[in-house]
Amino acid sequence: MNGKAIIKFLVVVAVIIGTFAYCIEPLAGSLKQGLDLQGGTHIVLEAEDSATGKADNDAVERAKQILERRINEMGLSEPLVQREGARRIIIELPGVKDPDEAIKRIGKTAVLEFKNDQGQTVMTGDDLKDAKEELGQNKQPLVAIELSDEGAKKFADLTSKNIGRRIAITLDGQELTNPVVQQAITGGRATISGSQSLEEAKDLAILLRSGALPVKINVLEVRTVGPSLGQDSKDKSIVAFSAGIAMIMIFLVILYRLSGIVANIALLVYVMLLLLVLGKGFTATMTLPGIAGIILSMGVAVDANILIFERFKEEVFSGKSMRVSMEAGFSRALATITDANVSVIITAGILTILGSGPVKGFAISLGVGVVVSMFTAIIVSRFLLRMLIECNFTNHPFWFGANISPSTSADEFAPKVLKGGKRK
Repeated sequence: MNGKAIIKFLVVVAVIIGTFAYCIEPLAGSLKQGLDLQGGTHIVLEAEDSATGKADNDAVERAKQILERRINEMGLSEPLVQREGARRIIIELPGVKDPDEAIKRIGKTAVLEFKNDQGQTVMTGDDLKDAKEELGQNKQPLVAIELSDEGAKKFADLTSKNIGRRIAITLDGQELTNPVVQQAITGGRATISGSQSLEEAKDLAILLRSGALPVKINVLEVRTVGPSLGQDSKDKSIVAFSAGIAMIMIFLVILYRLSGIVANIALLVYVMLLLLVLGKGFTATMTLPGIAGIILSMGVAVDANILIFERFKEEVFSGKSMRVSMEAGFSRALATITDANVSVIITAGILTILGSGPVKGFAISLGVGVVVSMFTAIIVSRFLLRMLIECNFTNHPFWFGANISPSTSADEFAPKVLKGGKRK
């Protein structure tokens, strides 16, 4: 046995296990939870014909896109916005427990108008280019607006003709501010006062950036979804996840012995990397379909190791040394692993592009899981198996998964090749 190699191997294994034990809970906690796990608000909206426009298919689709932009800019975790039927729009907001506040934020028509002293609308929100919240000189919350080129010309003309008079800025008919024009305002920039807090100014800026809804939207149903069912499902998923890993690890050790231990250590690295990529890289929101995608990708990760170890066994029985067999086994399995996993990645990519909501969450977790599994199987497992062979615990193929008795001598299991390439 190689003492230095053993110490090196044990240190690496201890670091991996220790890191897993220390980091697994924070990494799992970094994943946001969807509506089915943490609860939130479920809203059903319906578009209707009005003086502002007819609720045809195009108008409803534009309304859906505007609502989606508003919600996404609020930074909510994986909100769901989808159409139901010809005129209805379903919205699910994970973590939002106040339905009235949710409707206040997203349900406004958001028709912005600039009116002169006679009450005539001279400009609308269509002339806006951008809107952002900020604090003024006296720390008062403001909304800074930037007008389009055409809007800047209109505003300069409006202010130059109304010096000493008031220009009212209204949103959905409610007055936001009504300042007296001191001088002509050129450059296409202005501020809107009247917000009571920076958060209120932020909400107003979001409404203005996203644009006005093309049709009137009525609220048909609002309900708060409790996390009780989601919590129960989450607990069961955690149990299933833990039981699945435990059974896989036991199976690998029984079938592949020392190679199985290497695969189990690589599986720990896989779980950590997957949670790190999903939680920190993609800032993903975990839903029940997403958990299903992770569990399914675990099977893919194990499958890659099984392919490698089976090729490894074949090389050992051909009479090659452990190290040569290991290298050849990885090389031979690489093409098969790549072909199989690329097929899954392509499928997951298509589902991510074309799918929405739970389908998209499942596809992302599965696709990311498969990519991470390829890394751990090809890089981590190979690195650990090299270290294990260098330790020289044993050169007997049984301890690396070969289906022969551990009492069989090296001379007995070495293949004897007859003429014509057939073994005895």
